[in-house]
Amino acid sequence: MTPAPVLIDAHHHLWDLDRRPQPWLDDPDLASISRTFTPGDLRSTATHPIAGRRLHGTVVVQCMPDVPETEDLLALAEQESLIEAVVGWADLTSPAIGETLDRLLAGPGGAYLRSLRHLVQGESNPRWLQRPDVERGLATVRDHGLSYDVLIHSHQLGQAIRLAERFPDLPQVLNHAGKPDIARGELIDWQHQMHRLAGHPQVVCKLSGLITEADHATWTTDDLRPVWDTLLTAFGPDRLMFGSDWPVANLAGGWNRWAATVDELLTDCAEHEIQAILAGTATAFYRLPARS
Repeated sequence: MTPAPVLIDAHHHLWDLDRRPQPWLDDPDLASISRTFTPGDLRSTATHPIAGRRLHGTVVVQCMPDVPETEDLLALAEQESLIEAVVGWADLTSPAIGETLDRLLAGPGGAYLRSLRHLVQGESNPRWLQRPDVERGLATVRDHGLSYDVLIHSHQLGQAIRLAERFPDLPQVLNHAGKPDIARGELIDWQHQMHRLAGHPQVVCKLSGLITEADHATWTTDDLRPVWDTLLTAFGPDRLMFGSDWPVANLAGGWNRWAATVDELLTDCAEHEIQAILAGTATAFYRLPARS
C-alpha cells in the first residue's frame, strides 16, 4: 500500500529559557532567536506546504550537552502529538553511558528516544569520533538499538567517513549535509567527501541547515542548487530527509522560506522521490509510526 503523502520535519529544536537556559544563545548574532520556542510556535509558523503536503510530524533534536534537557524533550514528546521522535544527548565518553541510556529509555517518554547527538563541530580534536572512549560509547548506543546523528563542519567530514567505516552496523545520519561552505562557494572538497561518505549504506543525510550556511541576507535558490544536486547524486532520494533546523533557520529566512525553496528544488523529482525525501527516509531511519 502506498504511504499517505505527509510531511515530516526531521530536524528542529525547542527550548524554554525559563526552565532551562541555553548559554549558546548569548552570542549577539543570535539575539533574534534568544527566546522560548514551543511546539505551538512551530505549528503556527510552519504553514507553507511542500509538494502539497503540510507538516504532519517532527523529530526534535537536542541543543545542550545535557541529559536533563533530553529528559525534558522526551517528556514533552509524550504529551505533544506533533513530536514523533527525539534525538537526545548522553556522554559518549562516560563509562556509565549504558546506565544513562537505560534510565532515559525507561523514563517518561523514553519510547521516543531514537538517536543520540554530540556537538562534534565544537570539538578541537580532529579525531574526536575515533577516540577509544567515544567508540565505546557509540558501541553502547548501537547495542541499545539507537542511531547516531553526526553534527560536524565540512572540514571534519573525514571523521564521519572513518566513523562509517568502523561502525557499519550503526545507523548514522549526517546533520545539515555536513555544513558545506555555501556562502563562499567552496564546495569541491565537500562534494568529494560526500560521495565517499555516501558509499556507506548505513549513512543517510539531512537536507537541513543549508540556508544558515549560505549568506543569511542574500542567498537564493541558485546558491543552494549545487549542494542539492550533489546530495541527490551521492545519496539518492531514499537516503535524504527534509529538516528545517527551525528556529535556527529564522536567522536566514525561516521555516516557510526554506519550505518554499525545497518545494522549488523538488520540481524535477518523481512522486516516489518526493515521498522519500519528505517522509519516507525519516520514517524508516527514526522508526516513526507507519502510515497507510
